[in-house]
Amino acid sequence: MKCSVHFDMIYMNKKVNLNLLSFGKQTALHFSSVSSEAEVMADVAVEGKLVESVSLGSADSGFTDISGCRISGVGILPNSTVHFEKTCRSFTCSIDRAVTSTGCGEQEECDGNGRCFKNQICTVTGPTVIDFQGQQSSVTDRCVYSLVSDSSSGFEVLANFQERRRRDVSFLDSVSLRPAGSKVYFHLEQGGRIKMNETVLTLNSPVQQFEGISLSKDKNGLTATSLFSGLKMSALFDGYTAQIHMRVPVGSAMEGLCVDSRNMSSAKLLDLSSPSCERQYEDPVDSQIECNVITEHCNLLRVAPFSSCNDDVDPTPYISACNSTLCGYPSADGLGCQFLWAYATACRLQSNITLDRWWSNAGCSEPQAFCQDKLCSDHEFCGRKHSGKTGCLCRALFASKYKLSGTLGEPAVCRKNSGSITLVGCLLEEKGVDYRVLHLNDRSCRGAMDEKNHMVTFSFDSSNTCGTEIMNNGSQINYKNTIMTQNSSDVITRHDQVFIDFSCHHTQPDIKIVAFRIKDNSVVQHIKSGEWSYSVSMKAYENAAYTRAVDSGVLLNQKIWVELKTDGLDAKTIAVVMDSCWATSKESHDSKPSYDLIKDGCADPNDGTVEVEGNGAGTSTYFSFNMFEFSGNSGQVYLHCKIQLCPKQEDNCIPDCSDEPKRERRAIRRPLKIRDTSFISMGWVH
Repeated sequence: MKCSVHFDMIYMNKKVNLNLLSFGKQTALHFSSVSSEAEVMADVAVEGKLVESVSLGSADSGFTDISGCRISGVGILPNSTVHFEKTCRSFTCSIDRAVTSTGCGEQEECDGNGRCFKNQICTVTGPTVIDFQGQQSSVTDRCVYSLVSDSSSGFEVLANFQERRRRDVSFLDSVSLRPAGSKVYFHLEQGGRIKMNETVLTLNSPVQQFEGISLSKDKNGLTATSLFSGLKMSALFDGYTAQIHMRVPVGSAMEGLCVDSRNMSSAKLLDLSSPSCERQYEDPVDSQIECNVITEHCNLLRVAPFSSCNDDVDPTPYISACNSTLCGYPSADGLGCQFLWAYATACRLQSNITLDRWWSNAGCSEPQAFCQDKLCSDHEFCGRKHSGKTGCLCRALFASKYKLSGTLGEPAVCRKNSGSITLVGCLLEEKGVDYRVLHLNDRSCRGAMDEKNHMVTFSFDSSNTCGTEIMNNGSQINYKNTIMTQNSSDVITRHDQVFIDFSCHHTQPDIKIVAFRIKDNSVVQHIKSGEWSYSVSMKAYENAAYTRAVDSGVLLNQKIWVELKTDGLDAKTIAVVMDSCWATSKESHDSKPSYDLIKDGCADPNDGTVEVEGNGAGTSTYFSFNMFEFSGNSGQVYLHCKIQLCPKQEDNCIPDCSDEPKRERRAIRRPLKIRDTSFISMGWVH
């Protein structure tokens, strides 16, 4: 026994003795009384705090074990544990009275309510995700992934990946957040644009609240802050890099790439992604990339001033991400400095270490959000042009079909009386061409840019031809115009000169024989060329007003009026010329015997019944003749006409049918330049 304390007292008129006895790690309380029936209740307390209550009686041996442990003024019974919420520490007293303790781990903090937290940072830059544990993984497709997801509250942070200059390298393109208990998504996009679902938000104050989320914007980009399950999370996005900063509770049930970047498959959200997001591509290796130089640059993260943070934030995953990305992708758009800035920001957020003017030693410009307030379409990304200025450039997948065909836009669109062509704005940007200096043959006809997709459209129509040239190559009538840059009076120019021809065309009707009996009084040919479609019809009438179609039998020597009409041609620029008409007794237009009604655009003088009206004056022409039949044949008569399209701007399309003899008339007649033959036919059976 090391020591003892003796108490003598009178309890219920009886003398009682209490003795506290210390035996090393054990302590006993001894009770004795002159009365064998005496009992007493004793409370064991440490610094006024009850540990246990014991019952003492003289009928017992008189000894009671009250051993235990004492820590920070608190008594602990053997084989029990006490937890201190304010410090997140637990103390256990073993059966042999030894004390052990547990608490928050290294770099962890206590929230004062019994939970340990670790101040952690998740970095997503380029195709790389560096999670809360410092593990690094790369996204190889163009899908949407979950970064942080808390199933109990519904809070989540998503990352959308897209390609840029190469099809086989993906980059973080936007970040989306859904606050706890909400069905609304907030999208943080390149250029500093914020959307609430599909609605673009405008921030009118330094920090604004929307649906339980705080949003702010400055020269370094966008910041979104939100609370969920008692946790605070901040997401920073500068258009190229996202950094998720939060105090993560130990043993958290959260999921996503920021929690474990190796679990790519479960974090991929195909229902929110484009259908072809998983398709893989392989572009040619860029022979101009020097990986040795890249490695030297990325290793700057191990030297001053970055080295002052290396013990707090491991630079290894940042260096690895820098090397793997830049060795397979051109160092454009400030990408070489992007990984250094991401590391510097991680040091500031996670360890409150500021790397003063790190950019000056790394050959980078002072950090600020790239392409701030430069808004691009979905098929574009904001990058740096050859001139050094930023602009909306084409994503590789979108641009591939144009680059494969060597074009700057879509094929010409030809309609009834108009034509247009659309150029791709981001391809013009890459070429350093300002669409505002482009025009058609008529300098006043300039392109109109669509504000949403940045497509530039040039067009002309019959009311404003914009200097369109109408030409004929024999089989087609071509409408041709040119997109060009305006003439410059400067001594030099630093922009590519643009000269893009485009055209629409009408195809002359192909040879097509369509025969019908008299009850079918008209025949129509539909001519289609590219986007341009029109029709040619031949119809027979019983009167000169062309109001009563032939719908019954035709008598010999009866006058028949025939209308040859087109639909879909521009009457201001095109005329229809009926070159010749003749009849045969068989269906074929070149069968024998045959009989001429119209030759060289004029009535054949050998048949005095033929009259021709409006030939070459517009898109319709007319003639009449008296009905006949071939002698000694079956009574079938087939009428054939050869027609031509004539550009009014190029030719005088009306044939000269003066009364001079045939030989002289043909000599002085203004020649038509169209030479290809096209036929339309109808037939009667008597």
